[in-house]
Amino acid sequence: MPMLEDQLRQIMADETARLHAAPDLVERVMRSSRRKRRRGRLAALAASVAVVAAAPFYLAVAPGAVQMPAVSETPDPPAIDDTPPIPSEPPSLGDLGDGRAFGRVRVGYLPDGLQWSHRSVDFGDRYTTSWNYDGDKNGFYCVQIYVYEGEAVQQVDDRVQIHRDEGEGEEVTVGDRTGYAVIESVGEDGMKGTPTLILNMGERRRAEIMFSPTYAKKFPGAKAVDDELRKIAEGLTADD
Repeated sequence: MPMLEDQLRQIMADETARLHAAPDLVERVMRSSRRKRRRGRLAALAASVAVVAAAPFYLAVAPGAVQMPAVSETPDPPAIDDTPPIPSEPPSLGDLGDGRAFGRVRVGYLPDGLQWSHRSVDFGDRYTTSWNYDGDKNGFYCVQIYVYEGEAVQQVDDRVQIHRDEGEGEEVTVGDRTGYAVIESVGEDGMKGTPTLILNMGERRRAEIMFSPTYAKKFPGAKAVDDELRKIAEGLTADD
């Protein structure tokens, strides 16, 4: 029966070759999926159905018998976990010792009684650290310095320009460098803001020196706070 077997093989091959996915299959699957599922999952589901429908059937032909094609049901793709990831700790500057040198700058002056907080953040072109009374990384800060470099300089320059346009703060001179002094983040309810001095350390570097509003209260007045901010700015130098 070799001729019959060959004919049967050819007939089944011809039938299989004509099998293909319906032109609107993907569209129908997309419409029937629940809207709350993510777009990526819809595309994956539609693609998997189209691939299975277009795949050739496997035929097993034995002498004297024909086994018709069997189609297995495609299981639904696994559900996507929509639970937001737990935030990880931001990158830090590592162990800074007394905290006087961090990133690419060095701090020459700090008010008496402050210790490095053992807390820092390093985003490459932006990095910061702070100081408080007890060195506890979970405690409140007293003084914080945030350094901007490279492309990040534009961020703080834009913020300074907004203060200028709004008539907030004033231009200052610190030695042979310029800066801008302002009270930032003043609450609408009249709460005290953050005394800040933004120092121009060169074309591609700015340093934002901040006193916490609570720490600022220990000084006799705004002028004393401003004097301390200027002293920190005067002692801040590039370490590269």
